Amino acid sequence: MSAASNRQELDPPASPNTLPPPVGEVIETPTTQRADDPAISAVLDELIAKVGGSAGAPGSFNARLIKDAMTTALKLIPDGRNTGELKLITTAIKELRYAYRVFGAHPEPHKVSIFGSARTPKDHPDYVAAKEFGSLMAAAGWMVITGAGGGIMEAGHEGPGREKSFGVAIRLPFEQATNPVIAGDNKLIHFRYFFTRKLMFLSQSEAVALFPGGFGTMDESFEALTLIQTGKSSMIPIVLVEGEGGNFWEQFDAAMRQMLLSRGWISPEDTSLYKLCRTPREACDHILHFYRIYHSSRYVKDDLVIRLKFAIKPADVERLSEKYAVLIKPAPDGKRAMTLRGAYEVEDDHRELPRLCFTHTRHKFGLVRQLIDDINRCDPA
Repeated sequence: MSAASNRQELDPPASPNTLPPPVGEVIETPTTQRADDPAISAVLDELIAKVGGSAGAPGSFNARLIKDAMTTALKLIPDGRNTGELKLITTAIKELRYAYRVFGAHPEPHKVSIFGSARTPKDHPDYVAAKEFGSLMAAAGWMVITGAGGGIMEAGHEGPGREKSFGVAIRLPFEQATNPVIAGDNKLIHFRYFFTRKLMFLSQSEAVALFPGGFGTMDESFEALTLIQTGKSSMIPIVLVEGEGGNFWEQFDAAMRQMLLSRGWISPEDTSLYKLCRTPREACDHILHFYRIYHSSRYVKDDLVIRLKFAIKPADVERLSEKYAVLIKPAPDGKRAMTLRGAYEVEDDHRELPRLCFTHTRHKFGLVRQLIDDINRCDPA
């Protein structure tokens, strides 16, 4: 059972054949062939088949995705995009392709991304806590992803060690020398752009651990919270951890409640998207408990499909349906109910797992987080 597919996009895009044309698309002039000209299309099909073999068979969904990407790239020529724009697009694609290849070589272990300051000294309680947390997660069979720099990032690698660590480094003119734990390792990836780096942090991890830090840490923290709050990323546990005697995250939580919640800028359930943990052990246990029964989730049309490691009792399904009725779009008869069932026909992974399913209203994702906690408190049927 691959852990990598747990972190698929929560709401996959439509087939490229159904995607709307880009807004403001420049139409090619009659003096050139259109990128989607049938003759060009046939050449692309031939190239994909030659490179991909059976995996690139014309008409397959993956082949259509690759063809769509190639067609889009060709359209950049008549669009008249300048060199800087072309370099950005090309570099981003190269970075993502290489990073996916590196992570793809280690699909099985769950992974936790650790964020925190590069300036934390080694004798600081936060450094000690990050090192201990990384060690505890490695002992539980997990791998650790950090930004590969110093401070909390080095501590996060030092705990689990080189073998259990990934590094996703960013090229900066200051502060970002690769730490000695991960330097030279084949699981170290260098990024030019923050947005491609952040995508790998979040798409490849099943949990996020936040330690005190500056602008970068806050950026990464709010990125994770925003993606989950808006349903653009699968639900994962986010733990706030620091060293003994610290109050950084208490102040953060107080600020979120005073500045945002009191004004209505976030909903009360949104504070459930993160968990303040007093010790590294508490943070580790919270993450592991998140996957006690819950496995992963995705959408099939408007149905939220929550995959479970074990089926839960019918009485618990009924209780959860009543407690979280606000999340469920009513059926024509007005009933709001969750259903325990097998895999949908369109699902091609983890088909052996039971599912808890309901037609989701697509809002209140903080309550979805609370629902998962309730599921994990159930006894297996």
